[in-house]
Amino acid sequence: MELISGAERNQLFESFAQDAFHLEMRDDYSVPDEDGPFADWLRGVVDHAYMAPWTNMIRRVTSEGKSVRRVRVVSEPHTRYIQWEYATTAVNVEAGEDIRWLPRHQVPGHLVFPVGGNDWWLFDDKTLAVGHFDETGRVLGSELVEDPGIVAECVRVRDLLWAAATPHREYKP
Repeated sequence: MELISGAERNQLFESFAQDAFHLEMRDDYSVPDEDGPFADWLRGVVDHAYMAPWTNMIRRVTSEGKSVRRVRVVSEPHTRYIQWEYATTAVNVEAGEDIRWLPRHQVPGHLVFPVGGNDWWLFDDKTLAVGHFDETGRVLGSELVEDPGIVAECVRVRDLLWAAATPHREYKP
């Protein structure tokens, strides 16, 4: 399996035409770029400057009429990491992302998650960037998948979860 970096995955935002959708399934992300800001937040220091490259990109693509959406499937009560994500989500939303929350216990019991239950980005219902992590939760990279059957299953799961999830402004953990 060939993995691409986060920077290479973000290049997909330069070429998608209509919709980018992210499914997040983990209660903790050990992303090195976030280690410092997360530790600061735990100490009560809030600084969203580290988010600027992402939010600038989101503003640009959404100003072009494209949508960027995500569903966060989370355990309740939230881990400290998810508490931090919740606290910073308003910055993502202000930049143009449409983010919804789905408590893990509300996921339909019959649902089998595609691609091994990993997180994924779906671009224009045709290209998947499936996230892979090591045993400690650190991001290894993303695997690009364009198999029509796998993509179709991810589209089905996206639509089901999107309908079931609560918009950020309404979600109260």
